[in-house]
This record gives sequence, C-alpha cells and structure tokens, in this order.
Amino acid sequence: MARSGLFLVIMLILSTSVNALEPVNAQDVDAVCKSVARKLSSVYLSDCKPGRFKASGGHSVKQRLIPLKEYPPMKQRKPKGRILLIGGIHGDEYSSVSIIFKWMNILDKHHSGLFHWKVVPVLNPDGLLLKKSQRMNINGVDLNRNFPTPDWHTESVRYWEQRTRRNPRRYPGEAPLSEPESRWLAREIERFQPHVVVSVHAPHGIVDFDGPHKAPNKLGHLYLNLLGTYPGSLGNYAGVQRRLPVITIELPYAGIMPSKRETRAIWIDLIRWLNNNVGKQAPVWTPREKPVLTKSGNFISDVFAHESKGPDPTSSTAAPEVK
Repeated sequence: MARSGLFLVIMLILSTSVNALEPVNAQDVDAVCKSVARKLSSVYLSDCKPGRFKASGGHSVKQRLIPLKEYPPMKQRKPKGRILLIGGIHGDEYSSVSIIFKWMNILDKHHSGLFHWKVVPVLNPDGLLLKKSQRMNINGVDLNRNFPTPDWHTESVRYWEQRTRRNPRRYPGEAPLSEPESRWLAREIERFQPHVVVSVHAPHGIVDFDGPHKAPNKLGHLYLNLLGTYPGSLGNYAGVQRRLPVITIELPYAGIMPSKRETRAIWIDLIRWLNNNVGKQAPVWTPREKPVLTKSGNFISDVFAHESKGPDPTSSTAAPEVK
C-alpha cells in the first residue's frame, strides 16, 4: 500500500467514535470518580458531580472508564495551544491524582480560553483502587514502561532484567501498548496532538523534562533535575521520539498533598511557562515514523517503528530509576 494510503487508513482508525471504543459493561465514569473520592481523603464526592467528566473512550483492564475533563476553546478567543494534563499513571502515587482535582477546581473557575485543556486525573484506576494500591495496572504492568520506543522488545527487557533486576514494579509488559490504559493514551496523543504533555508523579520532589523547548527551571518549590530516559517511558515516547514537550512534575510525597499555597504556586509557574513557550511554533512531529503492528497485533495506528540514527538514548547510561 502507498504511504499516503496507509496514513489515510490510520487517520480513519484514529477517528473512531468514542462510543465505539467504550466497552458495553464499562463502569460509569461518575462511579469511577466516586470510587476515587472514597479512596483518597483529598478528593471529595462533590468533585464528582454528574456530568463533570465525560467518557474518554479509554478504559482499564477491569473495564473502568478513564475519566476525562475537557476545557475547550472559547468562542471569542483562539487558544495558544493544546495541553494534555495526566495524573495517576502509577496507582500508588495518590498525590498525583489529588492535585489534578485541585487544579481542575481552578480551571472550573478561571478557564479563559488561553489554552485548550484535556485533563485525565487518573490513568490507572485499577492500580489505585486496589485495597493496597500498586504502581502497576491490574496486569502487573508499569504503564510508564509500556510505550513504544526504539528496539522496545530488546531494550525494555534488557533494562528490566539488568538494571532493575526484574523488579516487578518496573515490569514493561509483553509488548508495547499491550495495556488498554497506555494504548488509549497513545491514541489520545495522536488524536489531540497536544503542544505539551504534563504528567504528574511522586515522590521525588523535582521537575523533569523531555523534548524540545527550554525546560522550566522550577515549578513552585520543585526545581529542574533531568533524570534521563527509559525504554518505554512516556517521556521517551512522546518527548524524545515524537519531539513533543513533556513536563514531568514529581511531587515530594506520594501520600501527602502539597500545601494549598504550594499547589497554587506550582500551577501558577506552570501556566507562566506555558504562556511563554506555547504557541510560538506548531507541535514538532518527527517524520521518521512508520506505523507497524504490535507483537500481539494490536492497534496498528498506535505503535511506531523508529529508524534510529546514532546511539539509542534508551540504551545509554541513565539516571537512577525514578519515574
């Protein structure tokens, strides 16, 4: 098939309707939010008022819908860019979920149309809602090692076995995008084409950055500390391979929220950086991609084989395992 024809097929796949993507027996998105509120003391049932979230089209292994809140463009103002804000990739990082709800409360009151936001407070509801929450999803896969990066089948296994000594908390899965949660996020990045992805984690108390643009020196009291990249990580996939700025906010504690003052300070600094850096140029999408099937035959539009030029950054010496 000609390259242009193949990409037309891919666009048709990516334009699949939300309803067609939802499992019939999926748990109601408002019910998922209420379950999160019952689990986390910093999230309230009032944060889950009916209609606040819409079904994103994504779902977890246990058929819980991934909640999404969109703050769309305003009629009389063209947004400077599209921002994708994500929390709860790791289910045991409670603060990464709770702080998203706090920032949503700010957006609910003050969304001015400066940016077009899509906000996902918890990508890994199954890991979070276990009696003893866990980093991985219910299949035991670290979603932040499950994204397609160069030589994934070789590098991810090598990293997991040699660098983490088969740490089950860092298990990358059997294939890139083998998990419905990571598969949905990769698909959403292709659909939404954000100018910036902001991913919230804990508990290392720093700001990390992958991709083009100048990184923020600090957000609140969190200072820039570049950690390197890992095979299958979101920062590697979106930031390094796709040339899309990825800001990783590592909060100081997984189980304790920052103070109200610090929560607001991080937000204000983030908005300031976005305002100064987004909209000056279009998102940079690397032209070195060609779509391929996963090893398991899933979602041809979501996985990319990369023609690597020069050393693979995922196989070089990396900082201590963090994100």
